[in-house]
Amino acid sequence: MSIEPTPIDAELARYVRDHAWGRDEALLEVERQTAAMGDLVALQTAPEQAALLELLARLAGARRAIEIGTFTGYGAIRIARGLAEGGTLLCCELDPERAAMARENLGAAGVGDRVEIEVGPAIETIRALPAEPFFDFGYLDAEKTGYPDYYEELLPRFNPGGLLAIDNVFRDGEVTNPESDAALAVADLNDRILADDRVESVMLGMTDGLTLVRRKQD
Repeated sequence: MSIEPTPIDAELARYVRDHAWGRDEALLEVERQTAAMGDLVALQTAPEQAALLELLARLAGARRAIEIGTFTGYGAIRIARGLAEGGTLLCCELDPERAAMARENLGAAGVGDRVEIEVGPAIETIRALPAEPFFDFGYLDAEKTGYPDYYEELLPRFNPGGLLAIDNVFRDGEVTNPESDAALAVADLNDRILADDRVESVMLGMTDGLTLVRRKQD
């Protein structure tokens, strides 16, 4: 054990990715499809992180889950696979073309019947939901300037013990000295979570930073 993190260079990052559990042909096809989209490939959840999402959803025994920012459906496939029997996943995606791709990919992966995709501004979708706890698991990976608002709208809709995973909490390393609107919003959320006595949380140095937030028991 060491208190100091091991530096992750490109070779070690590839090693971690190559050891991501559960990358079957359906997921590999989404990886290939997304890689062909050029720079947009950066929007895909990393395979190792997506594997973690599936494990976390399964460990949480999640029956109702939500994903904010679905892109081509890679992370949604993993979350849906981790749901308890009869579980459902609500995906929020702003772009209709990406939502259509995600639907196709979810169907090809055999989980389309567990997933509903709402197209439009995610904050509006969330606010239209009942203002009561019912989610067991969630994944936030959307436009960063909206992170604080997403968090405040989502948390009251999580059951006690529910788990929310938040991606890109490093904002490409900018959070230590934030200047852009996106970095300022992410830094604000990071501080907000740390001070929030409604939750327990941990920030992980995985890919671009991943925070796990668990709503405390009432």
